[in-house]
Amino acid sequence: MMGTLVTRKDIPPWVKVPEDLKDPEVFQVQSLVLKSLFGPQGSRMPRIEQVSQAMFELKNLESPEELTEVFIYGSQNNKVRAKWMLQSMAERYRLRQQRGVLKLEEAMKTLELGQCTE
Repeated sequence: MMGTLVTRKDIPPWVKVPEDLKDPEVFQVQSLVLKSLFGPQGSRMPRIEQVSQAMFELKNLESPEELTEVFIYGSQNNKVRAKWMLQSMAERYRLRQQRGVLKLEEAMKTLELGQCTE
């Protein structure tokens, strides 16, 4: 396959071989975030691929941050759009997690204040 990293056997029909496999868009994201985006065992990945008309490959990196490298294949427009979409979804997830932590911290402070006034 002309020096690409693609190892998948189930290349979706909207990905043109070999031209769409030559120059993937690549970015890194926390593995935990990917699990929330793609579902358990990547169950939602085929649907997201279909919507974005792209193909994803995931490569776990040996890193303390538990990062996964995401390779996106497809036409140039579809690759860029899919990368933007995934990065936006990951950022939204990260912000939601942050807000949840902040709410928890506020609740803990409220509990501590309540105990002090008794």
